[in-house]
Amino acid sequence: MSKKKKMPLGGLTVALLSASVILLAGSTVGSARAALTYYSENYGAQVEVSKIGVSLVENDAVVSERNYTSNGNWKTKNEKLLTVFEDGKTKLVPGKKYDEKLTVENSGSIDTYVRVILKKSWINEEGEKDTALSPKLINLNLLSGSKWMIDESSSTPERTILYYTEPLKPGAKTEPLSDKISIDGSVSTKVEKNVTEDKETGYKTFTTAYVYDGYQFQLEAEADAVQTHNAQDAIKSAWGVDVDVDGNGNISLR
Repeated sequence: MSKKKKMPLGGLTVALLSASVILLAGSTVGSARAALTYYSENYGAQVEVSKIGVSLVENDAVVSERNYTSNGNWKTKNEKLLTVFEDGKTKLVPGKKYDEKLTVENSGSIDTYVRVILKKSWINEEGEKDTALSPKLINLNLLSGSKWMIDESSSTPERTILYYTEPLKPGAKTEPLSDKISIDGSVSTKVEKNVTEDKETGYKTFTTAYVYDGYQFQLEAEADAVQTHNAQDAIKSAWGVDVDVDGNGNISLR
């Protein structure tokens, strides 16, 4: 879906969302995905919107992109993350690590700053988000020492917001923000035990069920970009955060 949203003068941003759902223990695989873009109509009259674009890259393949073409049209692509589990051969094994290298590419023609919002959640058999199950059991390994900066004040166990500290030139990619994903092996030990008794014979039946059986885990990655011109005002307008910009154009959160 897409829509316009007026913002204060100085913001120009393009955003995309790619999401994938992986099911546990013998279930099928489904997906959910959407695309969303916001930009200021007023500011768009002064700056060429066609110059901005952003792509989300998973394991060196573009899975989502949103790039302005012409006459109000956008080139978009929205595929699923973690499709490795859809080949019918690869099974999700708790505790095993799978490749999940996420990067962002500047697919426009002007320098930009980029941001990524990661969301992790569990979905029950009715397709509803289950907040009783911990998103911490979904382990996306974020790379320390990279040029990605986590906004700790706005992040939660379910949502992580990261900013790339350097401006990104057209055609350039960020350093990877992650490399592996796994489901905590403890899900295999979370069980419920029940006892039923036959009233006639007095025999007892003991059953064990996995708490997470039938649940889905969901990983969402949303990437967006904002132009470097008037960086502080543009970032404040688009992302709602205050930043400092050094002489090399690198940003830091206040």
